[in-house]
Amino acid sequence: MESYQMHKKDDLCRREKKKEGAAMYREHTKTIKIGNQVIGGGHPVLIQSMTNTKTEDVAATVAQILTLEKAGCQIIRCAVPTMEAARALGEIKKQIHIPLVADIHFDYKLAIAAMENGADKIRINPGNIGSRERIQAVVDVAKERQIPIRVGVNSGSLEKELVEKYHGVTAEGLDKVKIIEDMGYDQLVISIKSSDVLMCAKAHELIAQKTDYPLHVGITEAGTLFSGNIKSAVGLGIILYQGIGDTIRVSLTGDPSEEVKSAKRILKTLGLRNGGIEVVSCPTCGRTQIDLIGLANKVEDMVQDIPLDIKVAVMGCVVNGPGEAKE
Repeated sequence: MESYQMHKKDDLCRREKKKEGAAMYREHTKTIKIGNQVIGGGHPVLIQSMTNTKTEDVAATVAQILTLEKAGCQIIRCAVPTMEAARALGEIKKQIHIPLVADIHFDYKLAIAAMENGADKIRINPGNIGSRERIQAVVDVAKERQIPIRVGVNSGSLEKELVEKYHGVTAEGLDKVKIIEDMGYDQLVISIKSSDVLMCAKAHELIAQKTDYPLHVGITEAGTLFSGNIKSAVGLGIILYQGIGDTIRVSLTGDPSEEVKSAKRILKTLGLRNGGIEVVSCPTCGRTQIDLIGLANKVEDMVQDIPLDIKVAVMGCVVNGPGEAKE
């Protein structure tokens, strides 16, 4: 008995030391201001999503963003594939309440136009922007307007031999950051994503030891609502529990509102967010005498917008019911 108690005590100490070591990453990242939000430096982990409307369609894009705001989205990203989309950002921004990020690929002129039209942050991969002169042109406007740049590198854009090594995405991400640092700008956020959960987790562990820039975390191209949620929960759970990550996106093939709901649940489960009713329900068994599955789903739908930090137990028999309800 004494040996068992000592083992439990040692295990608890190891866990506390691990948590203390992990917390240092998030608490010591550089503070970056994005519109009316702040990330890094121990600030709360913020939830991002991305619109799937045509950005050029201002009305549809604004409607979707307002729905996402209501769901709990705190930073929104819009694709900017055309100059028309870049110009639309100005009108979109007037009608929303959260920071607007412009997602840019290939054309440096779109990055500049997006910033000129009010983007609070831009997302680029310097590797697909082109020449050093073009990257410099983007950085100059960002510096002038103090607009942060998210440097995004996905494993899909790397050579196979780099991807096969866990540090491939990490090294490439730091290399792209250095390009912008050498141009005299440091208002940066790093994103290094992979659809491979374990590779993604390992890459974030490595990069957190090598930089103090805030990290945007996610499992890219995670999949459908079912499989994507599982992959994201596992991957983000591993990464966030180590104290790594300043903003997150749950990437799902589906309604962006589902991304936000999943992100909120992941953060709450990890103790990184308070508020919102948590529904506790049993898995059903032969003792169940009611339509517990239907009732539990109905209750979860009913309480999702109620900002109370409480638990609601929906139980189906006398074995689980009294204890859970009492708690």
